[in-house]
Amino acid sequence: MGLNIGDKIPEFTGKDDSEKALNSKDLIGVKPFVIYFYPKNFTPGCTKEACDFRDNYEEFEEYGVEVIGVSGDSVSSHQRFKAKYKLPFQFISDSNGELRELFGVESRMLGLLPGRETFVVNRDGILVFKFNSIKATHHFKMAITKVKELVNE
Repeated sequence: MGLNIGDKIPEFTGKDDSEKALNSKDLIGVKPFVIYFYPKNFTPGCTKEACDFRDNYEEFEEYGVEVIGVSGDSVSSHQRFKAKYKLPFQFISDSNGELRELFGVESRMLGLLPGRETFVVNRDGILVFKFNSIKATHHFKMAITKVKELVNE
């Protein structure tokens, strides 16, 4: 089914790349955030997507927006991915697919490939934007455009 614009996002907890629990309650009421779901660490498209967010991370920080990447990779894989590409934001390991299901992220290619979807959530925990495309290079651009609109409202 998935989330719709205007929906309150469901509460979630996931293990981040420092092996700590990251809970949505720690963000809601504090700051807006971008949570992007991608198929797999170290693949060309996913690496490009993460590096796009990295290369523009300061802009997200200026707007007071947290960025969180989510895939089914293990915590140790996220740690290696983050270190190799000097990624400054958090990653959540969703090895059991619970977060994907909670957000309604659909699989691609007859269910063989995890979907790629980006969500922008305002400070109150309301979904204000979602973008679903297999094209990795579009996600950062769409997210930062919406973040700018959100901050200027």
